[in-house]
Amino acid sequence: MKIAVYRKEHFNAAHRLNNPNWTDQKNDEVFGKCNNPNWHGHNYELIVKLIGQPDPDTGYVYDMKELSDLIKKEVLVKFDHKNLNLDTEEFKQLNPTAENIAVVIYNILRPKIDSSLDMKVTLYETERNYVEYPA
Repeated sequence: MKIAVYRKEHFNAAHRLNNPNWTDQKNDEVFGKCNNPNWHGHNYELIVKLIGQPDPDTGYVYDMKELSDLIKKEVLVKFDHKNLNLDTEEFKQLNPTAENIAVVIYNILRPKIDSSLDMKVTLYETERNYVEYPA
């Protein structure tokens, strides 16, 4: 019997979508307002999904308090109220699209969660735009 558990967290961050190998005109055409040189921000909603067998002693797939603490320590402290382009090592050379942010978060958390559990990261950039990794 496999069960999915979810932990939802929230963080705010600024970023700019920009490819330094392109002209200003091409960046503007591709990224539009998201290429604003003065940055822009989002109120991100992060959902971490774990799938596995409940522990016979606790009944937990994963202790949700531990998952919350892990996300706060490994993700929120790094990204909340930060400019992703300027303030984080993860996005110094990586365009901070929602897709890339989700992959980075997954790669941060995955080694810290038992490999017997399947894991998925869902990241809402806006109420209507979100990504999932892995797909």
